[in-house]
Amino acid sequence: MKKLILGSLLALVGLAGCVKDNFDAPQSNLTGQVVYNNLPVGVRSNGVQLELWQHGYAAFTKVPVYVDQDGSFSATLFDGDYKLVLLRGNGPWVANSDTIQVNLRGNMSVNVPVTPYYTVGSATYTKNGNTITATTKINQVVASQAIERVTFYLGATQFVDINNNAARVDLTGTALADLSKNLTLTLNVPNNLGKAYAYGRIGVKTAGVGEMLYSPVQEIKW
Repeated sequence: MKKLILGSLLALVGLAGCVKDNFDAPQSNLTGQVVYNNLPVGVRSNGVQLELWQHGYAAFTKVPVYVDQDGSFSATLFDGDYKLVLLRGNGPWVANSDTIQVNLRGNMSVNVPVTPYYTVGSATYTKNGNTITATTKINQVVASQAIERVTFYLGATQFVDINNNAARVDLTGTALADLSKNLTLTLNVPNNLGKAYAYGRIGVKTAGVGEMLYSPVQEIKW
């Protein structure tokens, strides 16, 4: 009798395990971009995070979503009703506690509007001998925040930021006193780059703000 009861319990446990393993995986894709004036905002790879919150059966569950360097993000989720929020203090923009309601039923795209402290205008890159000069315009959006530095990053791959670069040069202090004019930044191409091309990107750092805002990555050929 004891063997029969034990066998029955084991069968029930095995059946429960099969049922659990046979649950459908999430199949709905939520995609979008962090934008300012309907244009994507460039950030550091895996540095800026959004949060999705969903009321579950037992708790209010958070799903972290990382923003790619071009301002895009994506997540594969179960259908449901979510609240999409910015992680406070985790981006080169004014803190915003607004919530975007996401009613996910199949694939869906949503933009997350932000107000950056500064933006980087279109950048041009010119190679002369062993140097590359970048020219760009920095625009101040929030007057109350001081600028700390502007940096030209040169990378060997398409992933370029403060943590992924082969060379960099900064402008600080009086070099940033007049933002009505174009800025130029010049650096030497590293000898070990070993390619006839590189990737350039400009970043602007706001004083007291951890993350930088970046221009789009551009390929520089020579």
